[in-house]
Amino acid sequence: MHPRRYRRLLSAAGVAAAALLVAACSSATGGSQSSGGAIQKGGTATFALPPGAVPNWIFPFIDSAHSSIDNRNQFEYLMFRPLYFFGDNGQPVPNSGLSLASPPAFSNGNKTVTITMKNYKWSNGEPVGASGVAFWLNMMAAEKTQWAYYVPGGLPDNLSSWKVTSPTQIVLQLKTAYSPSWFTDNELSQITPLPMAWDMTSATAKGNCATTVSSCAAVWQYLYSQSKQVGTYGKSALWKIVDGPWRLTSYQTTGQSVFTPNTSYSGPVKPRLSQFIETPFTTEDAELNVLRSGNISVGYLPTTDLDQRPVIQRSGYDLSVWVDAGINYFPENFNNPTVGPIFRQLYFRQALQHLVNQPEYITKIFQGFASPTYGPVPISPANPFVDSFEKANPYPFSVSAAKSLLASNGWTVQPGGVSVCAKPGAGSGECGAGVKAGAKLSFKLNYASGTTELTQEMQDMKSTFSQVGIDLNLSQAPFDQVISESVPCKPTQASCSWQLDDWGGGWSYSMDHFPNGDLIFGSGAGDNFGSYSSAKTDQLITETDHVPGTISAAEDFEAKDLPAIFMPKADYQLTEVKSNLHGVTPQEPTFNITPENWYFTSGS
Repeated sequence: MHPRRYRRLLSAAGVAAAALLVAACSSATGGSQSSGGAIQKGGTATFALPPGAVPNWIFPFIDSAHSSIDNRNQFEYLMFRPLYFFGDNGQPVPNSGLSLASPPAFSNGNKTVTITMKNYKWSNGEPVGASGVAFWLNMMAAEKTQWAYYVPGGLPDNLSSWKVTSPTQIVLQLKTAYSPSWFTDNELSQITPLPMAWDMTSATAKGNCATTVSSCAAVWQYLYSQSKQVGTYGKSALWKIVDGPWRLTSYQTTGQSVFTPNTSYSGPVKPRLSQFIETPFTTEDAELNVLRSGNISVGYLPTTDLDQRPVIQRSGYDLSVWVDAGINYFPENFNNPTVGPIFRQLYFRQALQHLVNQPEYITKIFQGFASPTYGPVPISPANPFVDSFEKANPYPFSVSAAKSLLASNGWTVQPGGVSVCAKPGAGSGECGAGVKAGAKLSFKLNYASGTTELTQEMQDMKSTFSQVGIDLNLSQAPFDQVISESVPCKPTQASCSWQLDDWGGGWSYSMDHFPNGDLIFGSGAGDNFGSYSSAKTDQLITETDHVPGTISAAEDFEAKDLPAIFMPKADYQLTEVKSNLHGVTPQEPTFNITPENWYFTSGS
């Protein structure tokens, strides 16, 4: 259960469409870059961040407000390695070579899991051992509601105990048997061992979270408070204790992050670069200007600027399409005290989905570089989970169907105006439980700024929705602000005022490779941003965790029940890589980056 909210520029048409673009661009390269010329030791590689996506959280125990690709996969993981690293040669599978532990051993009818640590060390000399895993699990037990990827009944609820049996071994006892692949991919993938030096309740007071769950609250509070001090990231001694290949040496609150090699790194690949720098941009145009000038090592090309590919090529770049396994959607706030009752009506969610013209967005906005989202399982790239029902699109674009659904359920539809509930009540032909007489179909939709494609989608939706009297009041904010706002909430909380939020990229199954929607659509899940809740969905999701071959039932029900508004999904990006920089490709569908593999050559 380790996916991410993410936001990127390009929409995906899958590998075939990417191949066409590559062919059209003649010089573009897919797959591994071939190295030519002599390998250079050192050098500085710069990596472009997407518009508005600023890394702003360093503590690996991340909460929902900071849950994003930019914080975790492409920032924290450079310094603090997860127990099991995913992404191997372009496939979303465990990478044994980069994992901190050997593959888990399941026994006792898949109710006992033994984890054996490798010989890694922290930069302060501490071993990365079993106690660091216990530290993490104890913190999860004490502060699970603060963990972005917590799902009730999942880790750590599904553990009856865990015990450090040696400095390098920890044994987990499960409450029931689980599929080993599911438990590894969706549960063990959440764990990031923590150093004993972090077991503190203040800068000077030692804690006992590594051994005692009841001692963890104060430790979590201290570490959380330190992570909130964003301006200290580059100089804090706390965050310089790393087990990954990189150490953060300079950080600006704009997101500019300078990494240098961790000379104590125990992993198999030591950095060749002398510096790795993440560079933020506020807009696509700003990044494109730098790309044109050749002044970024790894950048991205927005689909709206595909005509610039020849210019980028002449500036010395090779093209590589970064394909991910994910879906795109944005949530309705089911617990908003004003409009939540409307969102809880299935007929209304069906009407909304009928108004999203995914085929047209793919063709006109994304120029064919997009794939649709019709449910919790990705349509593209090809995968063994998606079935024919979801592929067929349960709610094709139809303004007339949307209008009929509203009119037959108690609404006076006013095209070009605002439709009103004329028949309140929970009976047939009425607006539904909790919807008051005179309620209006007028909603606030806040979306991430800086991306042309997303703005075009929102403007088109506003126009289309108005045809059935649904008024969308659009506003923009930086990506980080949107994801901080769109969090699970209770109707009585001040934070529950948001109605519709779109951060522009949906969700990546970058760690929970089994795409049953548990983390984002399960009742009470930490990243169920809209607080959707369905007993039937929960039941079907639970079945998939234990019984092989049952994902279709959960997939199809979620596709029909519409826990969110489904939108076209973009490929993560069209990556432009300097021709003399190697090791960048293949790019991992898990979004992890490994700049320790990167190196420059001369004469290429």
